[in-house]
Amino acid sequence: MNTDLLDFDLPEELIAQRPAERRRDARLMMVDRGSGTIGHRGIADFPSLLREGDLLVLNDTRVIRGRLRSQRQTGGAVEIFLLSPEVPIAPGAVEETWRALARPSKRLREGDAFDVGEGVSATLLRSEGDGHWAVRLSASGGPVEPARERAGEIPLPPYIRRSAGDPKLVEDAERYQTVYARQPGSVAAPTAGLHFDPELLAEVRGRGVEIARVTLSVGYGTFSPIRTDVVEDYDIHAERYSLPQATADAVAEARARGGRVVAVGTTSVRTLETCASEGGLVRAGEGETRIYIYPGRPFNVVDALLTNFHLPRSSLLALVMAFGGVDLVRSAYAAAIADRYRFFSYGDAMFLNG
Repeated sequence: MNTDLLDFDLPEELIAQRPAERRRDARLMMVDRGSGTIGHRGIADFPSLLREGDLLVLNDTRVIRGRLRSQRQTGGAVEIFLLSPEVPIAPGAVEETWRALARPSKRLREGDAFDVGEGVSATLLRSEGDGHWAVRLSASGGPVEPARERAGEIPLPPYIRRSAGDPKLVEDAERYQTVYARQPGSVAAPTAGLHFDPELLAEVRGRGVEIARVTLSVGYGTFSPIRTDVVEDYDIHAERYSLPQATADAVAEARARGGRVVAVGTTSVRTLETCASEGGLVRAGEGETRIYIYPGRPFNVVDALLTNFHLPRSSLLALVMAFGGVDLVRSAYAAAIADRYRFFSYGDAMFLNG
């Protein structure tokens, strides 16, 4: 598949810079894969689109406050953006080692140490090229994690423009996090889940729909465009996942009663399909996945998908096209642009039903 099919022209003003006033106020595009029709609703209508016996699968990852700011002795600003821990973080650890982006990269040296606040020190251990570093975090007088969370900021995507001290960052700390986030480890939010509030989840359960959870730690690679001319040639980034036994059992039970497996977000899809067999059986497990779902790849377990509108030339859009069909999804994106839908993390959503 030619990567140009994942491209589209998006007016800059359609990139959402702030969330809707309430989580449930976002718009919802309905895409029917069977008939090829496109309709328009609101996220508040989403529970009514589910059926009794369905299973809704959420990604309960939590975005870490991984943007750390400091200054050089000369007064120049330094920013360290945590990407992923080199080894799993042990509870109560007094040191952590992370892969990170550090700026300004040309002026930094191995061994440089910076106070990033709350008694947390960041030391550059080694350069890995292109602004990437191995960084050791340590905290005075206690474990690193709580101090790091106090010192850091939510790491917003590059297309959401904020400056240091922007009052909107206070709002972002709450709204760029799902209401059901539990497992820390992501540098970006699973954005389809940002639309749910507790009342909407209660409405879902009230319709006889079961809710299950997976965890996939969203990495910075989620923002990387596909740079190969052919979609299938792309080397996708790895992300850590966990699918508990209770979720594997819930999928089997939904199948047995004739319910659909409805994934909230592409991250939930990646986790479910990583753990699924060709017959639709899902096994519990955890590890690192490099599953790459593009048009032509089958889906073994997911029957319907709630997702936001994604970046052009992205692996996320390739997954959505694999699920909905290239032509139908391209038509849906064209309709979204024409109808002034809001795009990306704080934007509106699409429901591709089975």
